[in-house]
Amino acid sequence: MTFYQPAGNEIELFRAAADNGLPVLIKGPTGCGKTRFVRYMAEKLGRPVYTVACHDDLTAADLVGRHLIGPEGTYWQDGPLTRAVREGGICYLDEVVEARKDTTVVLHPLADDRRELPIERTGEVLSAAPGFMLVVSYNPGYQSLLKGMKPSTRQRFVSMSFDYPDAAAEQTIVIEESGCDRELAGQLVSLARSIRNLKDHDLEEAASTRLLIHTAHLVRAGVAVTEACRAGMIEPLSDDEETVSALMEVVYAVFGKSVEGQ
Repeated sequence: MTFYQPAGNEIELFRAAADNGLPVLIKGPTGCGKTRFVRYMAEKLGRPVYTVACHDDLTAADLVGRHLIGPEGTYWQDGPLTRAVREGGICYLDEVVEARKDTTVVLHPLADDRRELPIERTGEVLSAAPGFMLVVSYNPGYQSLLKGMKPSTRQRFVSMSFDYPDAAAEQTIVIEESGCDRELAGQLVSLARSIRNLKDHDLEEAASTRLLIHTAHLVRAGVAVTEACRAGMIEPLSDDEETVSALMEVVYAVFGKSVEGQ
């Protein structure tokens, strides 16, 4: 079973939405556990989950399906959204605001009381099987006027806001996911929280829980702590040499400059 550390009542809220066939919107920063939570809940509910990483070139056909040519001629192949609708599974659209606007329109009849998916190319109108659930997520920090979710779409969803867990919960997550000791996990969490509190560096993203786990894995593999922090946490945050140097000073303040792998 996928490990997940609850931060509030998100499990109960998601289950209530699932029991009532309600679509769910999850908002939160990169690496805070949105995708892991959906995978955990899919396992808990016993439903298949189809995950789609949305991007600028994602088309409605990528979600719904398309005709393909095979040895015996043309045949129809369902997309992940259609498979979830037919099977009563969960379709999870990660960073949904990155998808083209004509793509999100396909979601509207599935995200209201109709729970239908019209397939124009085959003439079908599929009614969602019991258990079908539409889940989308995005990072509000990346929103712009061009990529924000329209109110007409957003108001169709039950909405949940995620953030990085508190220090104790994050420490538990790092230990569970990497197998590192409690002392190292606590130091990494302290480092991440210090970086997140920095106001004078132009960072697009804060240090995510995911990066802490990566760093802990490197340390357990024998990489010196400060080098693990550079490769696993600091370098992924910025390409600017001055910013990296400044962030490494925070690392040295926590670990010192010559700590070996633990």
